[in-house]
Parts: sequence; structure tokens; C-alpha cells
Amino acid sequence: MGQRGRLMTGTIADAAAPAVDSAAVGSPQQGSRRPRPSRAQRTPARGRGRGGVAAALGLTPFALYVIVFLAVPTLVAVGSGFVDGEGRFTLSNLSGLAEPAIAGSFFGAFWLSAVTAIVGAVAGAALCFALLGSRSGGVGRSLVDSASSVLAQFGGVMLAFAFIATIGAQGLVTVLLRNQFHVNIYENGVWLYTVPGLILPYLYFQIPLMVITFLPALEGLRPQWLEATATLGGGRWTYWTRVGGPILLPSFLGSLLLLFANAFSSYATAAALVGQANNIVSLQIRQALISETVLGRANLAGAMALGMLVVMIVVMLAYSALVRRTARWQR
Repeated sequence: MGQRGRLMTGTIADAAAPAVDSAAVGSPQQGSRRPRPSRAQRTPARGRGRGGVAAALGLTPFALYVIVFLAVPTLVAVGSGFVDGEGRFTLSNLSGLAEPAIAGSFFGAFWLSAVTAIVGAVAGAALCFALLGSRSGGVGRSLVDSASSVLAQFGGVMLAFAFIATIGAQGLVTVLLRNQFHVNIYENGVWLYTVPGLILPYLYFQIPLMVITFLPALEGLRPQWLEATATLGGGRWTYWTRVGGPILLPSFLGSLLLLFANAFSSYATAAALVGQANNIVSLQIRQALISETVLGRANLAGAMALGMLVVMIVVMLAYSALVRRTARWQR
């Protein structure tokens, strides 16, 4: 290379060096730009604070509802069990829970809740298995889902009136069976107005509630698990006993506990059908509060309410534990 070529090469290198150096140090001559801050970084802290205040204000109506209609009545009801008629602190009301009538009412509530929960869980689970064969989003599935959502909330006096008008002593179905088919469903007594007769009305909302709570767990079973079981040489029995069954068992038990709590806390349906009988604890509380023949025992109702609250807390804690156990399989 001649002298002229070396000079041109040196000139080009000298001209490129400042450009490289300026780019390295972030010189404006090369248009180096700093990264733009994100929207969260551009948003002032005051704006974020306003959003938090707005969210808190949006929860205010619900918080007031919970405090006024749930928290305060619960505190008043439970707190009344620890005072006597003159407002002094006492534990004597708790000893009343051991009385045969009150202990029997707790046993009756346990028995009724357990029977309706077990029958409702089994029948609801069978209906959920039948729904798995239908197309998701189809007409049949939509009708069952809608009916379950409505019937699970259909209780109280309306449900009692529906059963009285249908299969009561002079109900439509009762009269039809007696006149047309000579079948008297009350030949051995009017069982609908007894505590065992509450099983049928309770199942009317227990089975739909089971469908709502257990169907998502069934839909969470993945087809790949059945295919993997078949690949390893297992059949359907192996799949349900070693894969599907163990996965669904916590969800089934959680739904069973939820049904038990739902029946244990029900009041209006039993009050409308059973009447003056006090074989379950919720009706025993009503008796202690409004009875004109049993005076001076209003604070005993608070002790019974405390007993019910303890039962509900234990059941719901067990339900929450089972829900957390099954949550990872439903993701």
C-alpha cells in the first residue's frame, strides 16, 4: 500500500473513532436515548393513593352490611350467653347446654344435617357424573346449571309452602294419589310436619348446592390422566381408585361439609313446617326467645347460639383446609 493509501486509511480511522467514543459515553450526537419510564413509574404516588381510596370507598357498602347485619348480631347473640338477667357476667348459661332438651336439639340438628348432607352429596355427585357426558355450554348443561343456581337458594317459607301445597295433607299430589290411585302417603301419620319429614325439603336445595360445588372439581380432571393410566396398562377401575378418586375425595368431602353447614344453619323452612316442635337447635333458640311459658331463659339462647357458632367454625375450617388441598388440581 502506498503513502496515499495509508493516509486515507488513517483519516477514516480518525473520523470513526470520535463517533464510537461518543456512542460509548452516550453522546447526544449519536441520538442515544434513555429508556422511557413505564406507566406505573410515570403515575405519581398521589394518583395511586387516590385509586386505593376509591377502591376502599367501593367496599364501604359491603363492609357496612357485614358489620350491621352479620358482625353486630353475632356479637350480641353470643355475648348475651355470658350475662344473666341483670346484665352481670356469668357462666351458668353454658351449663344449660347439658340439659336433655337442649342436648337433644343439638343431636337432632346433627342427625338431620348429616343425613341430608350425605344423601345430597351422593345424589348430587351422581348428577355431576351424568353431566360430564353432555357438551359444555349445551342446552342440557345450561339448564341444569341455571336450575341448580336457583334451587340452591330456594328455601325458607316459600319452600315450605311449595311442599305443603304439593304433598301436604291436602296437597295436589296427595289428593290425586288418594282419589285416583287409592294411595295414602300419610296412612301412618302426617310425616311432613315432623323433623324426619324435613329431609325431603332439605334435599330440594342440598342436591343443587352439591352440583354447584362439585361439578368444577369433576371438570378439572384432565383426559391426559386417563390416557396415561391406559398407557401404563391400567383400566377405568385403576384410574378411579388410584388417580381420579384420590384427587376428587378432598373436594367431595369439602362439599359434604358445606352441605352439612348449610342444613345445620337452616331455620325458616323448619320453622314453617315443624311448627312448635323443638327437636333441632335453631327452633330451640326461638323457643327460648319468644316462649310465654318458659320465662327468664332468653340468655340461654345466646349460649345455644355460641354452640352453633363453634360447630360452624369447626366445619368451615375443615372445609377451607380441604379446598386448599384441592386447589392445585383445579388450576
